[in-house]
Amino acid sequence: MESRMLPVPDGLDGARVDAGVSKLLGLSRTRVATAADAGGVTLNGVPVGKSDRLTAGAMLEIEWEADRPLEVEAIAVPELEIIHDEPSFVVVMKPVGVAAHPSVGWTGPTVLGALAAAGFRISTSGQPERQGIVHRLDVGTSGLMVVAKSEKAYSVLKQAFRDRTVDKTYHAVVQGLLDPLEGTIDAPIGRHPGAGWRFAVVADGKPSITHYETLEAFRRGSLLEIHLETGRTHQIRVHMSAQHHPCMGDPLYGGDPKLAAALGLERQWLHAVGLGFTHPESGEYVHFTSEYPADLEHALEMLREGRV
Repeated sequence: MESRMLPVPDGLDGARVDAGVSKLLGLSRTRVATAADAGGVTLNGVPVGKSDRLTAGAMLEIEWEADRPLEVEAIAVPELEIIHDEPSFVVVMKPVGVAAHPSVGWTGPTVLGALAAAGFRISTSGQPERQGIVHRLDVGTSGLMVVAKSEKAYSVLKQAFRDRTVDKTYHAVVQGLLDPLEGTIDAPIGRHPGAGWRFAVVADGKPSITHYETLEAFRRGSLLEIHLETGRTHQIRVHMSAQHHPCMGDPLYGGDPKLAAALGLERQWLHAVGLGFTHPESGEYVHFTSEYPADLEHALEMLREGRV
């Protein structure tokens, strides 16, 4: 267990316990809420709940579970496809339900764990549980990922993603028909003010730019090709939701659950179909593509045939 005791600063007077303590100590709101539910947060010795309010000058004490070191566990993922492999990097098709790397609260398979189980040696650059990872895909999003195998590749690819010189192409099926049929969404994204585990378009968010083009239109939705200029968490899902055209199969951001059920979708229709970048060794441009997984292809065929 870890603990801290300190007075509540004037700037947090009246703030919710979970939000205020999170800001004060750098802990996640979820962790603070869990500690409060267990009676581990007190003001002047009196236990408080996560939605109670802080009082300036009161003595705050919090006790919480210490983090366990995150480790890459070698777990085979038969569905993970090796698209391209060479000494400096490997490109994989990440299936749905697989995280990029270990993280707090995630107990399922990871790309790094799958590569370890398959005998791959990955770059040792980066945090221990993220070695070789230069970008990520959501657990619920399938598609192409590149993982660095050499230290040089890690450095070069990481910088390429920072400099926005990597071509990231996604296909998404969204509800309805966007107007105009192609365009750019330039809207900042940050934590949702009412739900910290979601994201939203907010005035003080980070700059986020999404380019889209309609490839096909159906009675209930559209197939889009999307190019990301930035790479914010849930960026496509948030931007589409903000346009009132959420990804099909994405109830977290407004997708119709009945429509998803009719299509047999258990996750958002979103797939990273293309990935292009400058080769970290040769300097030549390389580009990789990926086919749709079976569940997304099935839903798309139903829409094309007008069965939904």
